[in-house]
Amino acid sequence: MRAGSRAYSALRQDILDWRLPPGTPLGEVEQAQRLGVSRTPVREALARLAADGLVRGAGARGAVVTDLAPADVSDLFDLRIAVETRLARLAAERRDPGPFRTLVADLGAAVDLDLGRPEDRAAYYDLVQRLDDAIDAAAASRFLTQALDGVRLHLRRLRRVARDHPARLLESVGEHRVVARAILDGDAELASSATLVHLRASLGHILHTYETAALQPAPPRPAPTGPPAPSVNEPTA
Repeated sequence: MRAGSRAYSALRQDILDWRLPPGTPLGEVEQAQRLGVSRTPVREALARLAADGLVRGAGARGAVVTDLAPADVSDLFDLRIAVETRLARLAAERRDPGPFRTLVADLGAAVDLDLGRPEDRAAYYDLVQRLDDAIDAAAASRFLTQALDGVRLHLRRLRRVARDHPARLLESVGEHRVVARAILDGDAELASSATLVHLRASLGHILHTYETAALQPAPPRPAPTGPPAPSVNEPTA
């Protein structure tokens, strides 16, 4: 992998995992030293991150990790609700029952996971990713799934909310199972409605967390000085 791609992947993961929280300045020299590359790959990486909307220019300060304010979260969910409810409806109409039969069973077993443990949480997030992939594949709507690409990237920054609240994750297990069951049964109306219920619950939980200041954007702080920490793949709740 090219140095620029490695720098991009490392910085992107650090931003998504909040090792580089909103407002963190990203100086080229400091990041080049931390990542063990020259300034040119870092400059390329920052340009790509700016195109993703994860980084913005800040005059003399250089690049800064973008904020994710409550209004931004609401806007993201507006688009997510519009697209994902439609995808669920299409998936129910067009699905191959096989993958969803397996998902319903696996989601039923997921209630026994201890979602406060990183290992069990990772297993559950892998299961949610399988459900998302199955819905995308069954709906077979390239433009709808492409419309979600950028949204899903930014929503991954909010996974910290679910990670810190296992009880909410447990609720989402049941919500996802209802969606999968409706698609398996070919019930398009229920699949769409269950998706809406899940997304509204997720949005309400996130906004409540903001209101209680548990996830307010942190003040600017120096970037980590050590190498990027290993990450756990955790899609949005």
